[in-house]
Amino acid sequence: MTSLARVPCTIVTGFLGSGKTTLIRHVLANAGGRRLAVIVNEFGDVGIDGEILKGCGDEACPEENIVELANGCLCCTVADEFVPALDAILAREPVVEHIVIETSGLALPKPLVQAFHWPAIKSRVTVDGVVAVVDGAALADGQVSADLDALAQQRQADPALDHDDPIEEVFEDQIACADIVVLNKRDLLNAAGLEKALAAVSGALPRAVSVVTVAEGKVDAAALLGLGVGTENDIENRMTHHDNELDHDHDDFESFVVTLGEVSDPATIVDRVAALASAHNVLRVKGFAAVAGKPMRLLVQAVGPRVSHYYDRPWAQSEKRASNLVVIGLKGLDRGAIESALSG
Repeated sequence: MTSLARVPCTIVTGFLGSGKTTLIRHVLANAGGRRLAVIVNEFGDVGIDGEILKGCGDEACPEENIVELANGCLCCTVADEFVPALDAILAREPVVEHIVIETSGLALPKPLVQAFHWPAIKSRVTVDGVVAVVDGAALADGQVSADLDALAQQRQADPALDHDDPIEEVFEDQIACADIVVLNKRDLLNAAGLEKALAAVSGALPRAVSVVTVAEGKVDAAALLGLGVGTENDIENRMTHHDNELDHDHDDFESFVVTLGEVSDPATIVDRVAALASAHNVLRVKGFAAVAGKPMRLLVQAVGPRVSHYYDRPWAQSEKRASNLVVIGLKGLDRGAIESALSG
């Protein structure tokens, strides 16, 4: 790479729980010698996604090449957050060859792509492609994300929501900007479910875009990196719901962190997390738990009532053994009740 070459950036967008972080972790572990950096935009107070990626321990992307932005949705804070993060990454030695940007589940990709026209960065980076990750199991159930019964009840009570549904709009805007769509959780679908999920994606796509179906985010890195699209040069032609808005907000969502001590066993915390979806209208839970008597850190991720968990790495001597879970849901969550439910 010459000093004048622009560094390609892949933007990975997708709704809460679609599997973006899992997909990026797989890419990092199978980078084929390419030197990578990652910008992680979180929705919450604890850098869980960044911690998951750092747990890879892969030489292709050392920990110092993973930059976490947790001060707000990246599409709303591009100037304050994104440009300084890029500056830091582009100053790295050895030179970074490709940057992967994971947006929060609430982010709109278009404002971020448009920022690549800014004079401060346009000569240094380009958008290699926008990857939209979608939850195939949720789409097969007729939803853009898992277990949104509470939102369905809200729609029935207020017909106006049919015309201004932020969750649907975020999903459609992400699809509208995509250069490739990854339909994740293929392993949870039968033939009929897969057909329904693919039909939902096709119905939201405004133009011909490749759709890849995968399980557990396992996409060949070569299929995602090196697309060479230069998306910023076509972004104005990708119509979204927010094209006529000067700004947007995410006041329909909220998040907070629940900190617990050690848990007695994985099944206990998994059962409590799974119950939050129906009892408290929680959309997403992700974090780490310290299990009594276990030297490994337990990674916990939930989309609605579906919970996955595994030990990802040993606790470091410098780390406090504690359980920290980020809870995400629609505005109005009962924090006290949720903390009590998780504490048992």
